[in-house]
Amino acid sequence: QVQLVESGGGLVQPGGSLRLSCVPSGFTLDTYAIAWFRQAPGKVRERVSCISTRVGAGIYADSVKGRFTISRDSAKRMAYLQMNSLKPEDTAVYYCAIKAGVCQLSQSLYNYWGQGTQVTVSS
Repeated sequence: QVQLVESGGGLVQPGGSLRLSCVPSGFTLDTYAIAWFRQAPGKVRERVSCISTRVGAGIYADSVKGRFTISRDSAKRMAYLQMNSLKPEDTAVYYCAIKAGVCQLSQSLYNYWGQGTQVTVSS
């Protein structure tokens, strides 16, 4: 069975950094995309970033561009999200998700989701 486990969340001051990890297991796709989504209290879930096995460059939401960096480890099939210059508005539960093929926006296309990890940015 497919499982995704996120880690690395926590409490950080504005301007600080965190690195999230996504550890997948139980899937055999060789062409896939791994994305990071987040959902803040009272807001809809949004895609933060995405990277696929076919495209080297990551995709970023405008709100995090220049501050966040997505990367992947092909051998381990893991994904990371380096978050720098964090702002209070970055506070949310962050989810890792996987779909077959390339990155796409529609959340319904992502078949597998992790439990999420809480990121809180506050002074």
